[in-house]
Amino acid sequence: MQRKVLIVDDSATMRNMLKATMLELSFEVHTAQDGEKAMKSIELYDYDIILTDINMPNVDGIELIRLIRADEKNGGKPILVITTEGGDAAKQAGRDAGANGWIVKPCDPEILKRAVSKLCGVNAAA
Repeated sequence: MQRKVLIVDDSATMRNMLKATMLELSFEVHTAQDGEKAMKSIELYDYDIILTDINMPNVDGIELIRLIRADEKNGGKPILVITTEGGDAAKQAGRDAGANGWIVKPCDPEILKRAVSKLCGVNAAA
């Protein structure tokens, strides 16, 4: 069974870059441009991991993480933040909300692969 990933970012360029990397790991890739659309997608599909930006319209990444963690069905899913925010306060807010990891953009595809591999138990060389 193919693993599924949800990529949440308001930048189409970033979604496409992350999608290409996740396809290299043989994931089925779904995307959303904000947290509101992401929650609708999470209701429909069972994701193995969620990659999210922080700064997005409607529902931002921190609120999205809180919503996912409060959801009985999806609360335990790995969530990896990929954002331009690199400060300690932002990272702490992510940890407090329930993020499993944090990568600062621009993101090296190999670092992303290693992080996803660690969180999902997939082979980063896939």
